[in-house]
Amino acid sequence: MTTLYEGAFAKLNLTLDVLGKRDDGYHDMKSVMQTISIRDDIEIDVGTDKPWNLVCDKEGIPSDERNLAWKAAKVYFDTIGKDPNGLEIRITKRIPSQAGMGGGSADAAAVLRALNRHYDHPLSIAALAELGGLVGSDVPFCVLGGTAVVEGRGERLRKLPDMPDCVFVVCKPEFSVSTPELYAKIDETVIGKHPDHAAMESAILSGDIGAVAQNLYNVFDPVVTADHLELNYIKSIFNSYGSMGQQMTGSGSAVFCMVPEFEFAAVICQMLKDNYPEVFIAKPVSF
Repeated sequence: MTTLYEGAFAKLNLTLDVLGKRDDGYHDMKSVMQTISIRDDIEIDVGTDKPWNLVCDKEGIPSDERNLAWKAAKVYFDTIGKDPNGLEIRITKRIPSQAGMGGGSADAAAVLRALNRHYDHPLSIAALAELGGLVGSDVPFCVLGGTAVVEGRGERLRKLPDMPDCVFVVCKPEFSVSTPELYAKIDETVIGKHPDHAAMESAILSGDIGAVAQNLYNVFDPVVTADHLELNYIKSIFNSYGSMGQQMTGSGSAVFCMVPEFEFAAVICQMLKDNYPEVFIAKPVSF
C-alpha cells in the first residue's frame, strides 16, 4: 500500500460574468480565477486490497461516489485503464462548504494531481484539466491552479502570470445560496454592469495590485446581496479597515477583500470574528 499526500487549494473569482444560457441547459461564463492558500488536505491510500472508502473530518460531506474526490478517482482510473486494488481517500476540510470557493472541486483536482504523479504522469496537466471537466465545472481550473482566465463551462483555460503579492480576507456568512436557483434568477435579471476582464488581465500583467482590487466584479454579487443585505455589512467592515476592493466569490456566499498588508487583515478579522466564525486570511498561491 502507498499513501499519497496533496494540498487542495480554494479559489476566488476576481471577475465573473454570465454570458448566456446554452442549448444544453448550462451557462457560458467568463472569469479570472485565483488560487489562494486556504486548503483542504488530501491523503490517498492506493492498494488497500479493500473496497473503496472515503473519510472526511467534517460532517455532512458525502462519503461515497457522490463526492467529487471519489468521482475524480474513478474517472482517472477509467481513463488510464488501471485498477488500484483498493482505495481510501481521507479529506481534512478547511475550505468552507457552499461558499463559492470551489472546495469540492479543489479536492477532486488534488486527487487527480496526486494519482497522476503516483503513476508517473501519464497525462499532461492540460489532459488532466480536461478530465476534471467530466467531474465538475471548477475542477479544470483547480487542476491548473494559479491565475487564469476561465471560459465556457470552465473547460477553456488560459494561464496568466502570477498575481502580485497581496493579502485576502475571506468571510463566509452562515447562509448558503443554491447555484441552480441563482442561475435561474440571473436569467431573469437585466445585468446592469459587467466585469472588465481586459482591465483585470492588464492589472495582473502590470503587477498593479490597486488596479486588480478596483476591477473586482461578479455579476452574481448584486443579485445575492439583494436577498442577503448582511453582505453589505461585511463589506462595510472591509471598507472601514483598509480594503482596496471587495467582492463575492462564485455564486456565494463567501465575500472577500484585498488589503495591502497582513496588519489590515488582522484588524478586519478581529472586527468580524464574533459574528462570523468562518473568517480567513489568505495569500495568492501560484502553481
